[in-house]
Amino acid sequence: MREICDDLTAEHEALDAIVADLDEAGWRHATPAAGWTVADGVSHLWFFDGTATQAAVDPAAFEVSKQALLADSATGADPSVEPGRAISGAELLTHWRTDRRRLVDALARLDPSQRLPWYGPAMAARSFATARLMETWAHGQDVVDALGVERASTHRLKHIAHIGVRARPFAYAINGRTLPAGDLRVELAGPDGEVWTWGDDAAVDRIEGDALDFCLLVTQRRHLADTALRVTGAGAVEWAGFAQAFAGGPGAGRQPGEFRP
Repeated sequence: MREICDDLTAEHEALDAIVADLDEAGWRHATPAAGWTVADGVSHLWFFDGTATQAAVDPAAFEVSKQALLADSATGADPSVEPGRAISGAELLTHWRTDRRRLVDALARLDPSQRLPWYGPAMAARSFATARLMETWAHGQDVVDALGVERASTHRLKHIAHIGVRARPFAYAINGRTLPAGDLRVELAGPDGEVWTWGDDAAVDRIEGDALDFCLLVTQRRHLADTALRVTGAGAVEWAGFAQAFAGGPGAGRQPGEFRP
C-alpha cells in the first residue's frame, strides 16, 4: 500500500504543479470535457477523493452518500463540480490539497486486499488506490489539453494501463455486450524503455504500442484513430471502441481529432 500511495501522491502533485499558479481566468478555462472548466475537473477530483476517504473509513456512511449521489445524478445534477463553482480557484486548490492527503493517509493504513465499496464493483484497497491515481491522471489530461502544456510520461502509467486491462470485462458488461472467449494480449512500451505485457503471448487479439497512447485510449481521452496503437483481431478492435478504465456508465468517448476545447 505504501508504494501505490506514494505513486498516488506523486500524481496529485504533478497535477498540482500545473494548476498552482493559475489565475482565476485560467481556472475557468474550458477543457475538452464537455461543459467543464479546469476548476470543474479539480472539483470533481476533490469531491471523489472525499467520498473515497469515506469508503475507506466508514463504508456504511459511504453507501448512504452513494445512494444520495445516484439520486442527484438521475436529476441531471452533478454534485462533484458544484462545490468548485462556488469558490475561487485558490480556495478549491487548498481544499483539494487537504482532502487528498486525508485520502492517502486513510488508504495507507489498509490491508492491500481489504475490499472497499465504490460506484462500480467493490475493489481491493490497492486497486482502489490505483483507480484514484487513474482518475487523477485522466482528469489531469483534460487540464493539460485545455492549457496546452506538456507533462512527462512516468512509470505511473503502468498502474493506469493495468486497471484498463483489468476493467475489460466491466467495459463489456456496462455496454451490454458479451465478453468474447479467448485471451487478449497487450504489449506496451513504457517511458523508461521497459515493455509491459498482459495476456497470453499467443493470443490472436492484440493491442501493441506506446503506454501513453493506451492510457489515453482506456481513459477515453483519445479516440483510437488519434493514437499509434496497433490493434489486431476482431475482439481487440471491438474492445478498443469502448474500453474504459473508470467506474460508472458508458463513457461518451471522443471522436477522431476531438481532444481540444
